[in-house]
Amino acid sequence: MGVVPLKDILDPAFAARYGVPAINIFNDLTMEAVLAGAVESRSPVILQTSVKTVRSIGSRVLFDMWQSMTRGIEVPVTLHLDHCPDRAVVTECLKAGWNSVLFDASELPVEENQRQTIEVVREARSYDAQVEGEIEAITGVEDDHGSDQVAKRQSLETALAFIDATGIDVFAPSIGNAHGSYKAAPVLDANRVTEIVEARSIPIALHGGSGLSTEQFQDLIARGCAKVNISTALKETFMQSGLAFLKQAEEAGKWDPPSLFKHTRADIITLVKELTEQFGSAGKAGH
Repeated sequence: MGVVPLKDILDPAFAARYGVPAINIFNDLTMEAVLAGAVESRSPVILQTSVKTVRSIGSRVLFDMWQSMTRGIEVPVTLHLDHCPDRAVVTECLKAGWNSVLFDASELPVEENQRQTIEVVREARSYDAQVEGEIEAITGVEDDHGSDQVAKRQSLETALAFIDATGIDVFAPSIGNAHGSYKAAPVLDANRVTEIVEARSIPIALHGGSGLSTEQFQDLIARGCAKVNISTALKETFMQSGLAFLKQAEEAGKWDPPSLFKHTRADIITLVKELTEQFGSAGKAGH
């Protein structure tokens, strides 16, 4: 228990076909509340940081917070760098102590993406860290990264060749999913997950999880999506919770920041517990 490699969280989830929430935190309150929610649910959890969050808080401060908040924690947790196209930031976070990174070179030609991903995997291994890879951009902008243009899909053969050549630990395919809030119910190519898993038995990362239906989640997790990314849902919960509290504070004329934090923390813990139930990871941390 406690801080473990990403592999130690995803391998059991992939084998037993449950999903582990991989949640993008962005400050000390969200980090602590997500961890608290996982502990209450007896669930493993993956905490993710965007490049934007790393740059705004600083890798040293972020990692010090992480070490402090996970000391003695009794569920498996891991710290992951999400969608990072910048090799310097990948190196910075690996050196600081991140357990895994998503090197996102999806905007490069597949050959160059593959060449650099091989280098990142070699670098990560020297820190006993894992690597998530992708060859197609996930539609949508998240934390100043990405594009609303629908990316070109690569063939199954190209995806499998990339997995084989790079030695990545997790693969993130584009299956019609998108970052941000869905304007309409997405039509997903769930069979693509099955094709990749049947061919290579590698855990799949599902991006753009916020807003999918319970049925979609359960179907994709059953096919091998062991890592389920959540970012927008936490941002919306954080800001809407704060807005609701501030409206009440204005009406009452009472301005007490610790009460605001307590209110927001409770709403985030509720969100995390609901996600662990929905993905089947609740209770999987043992006792």
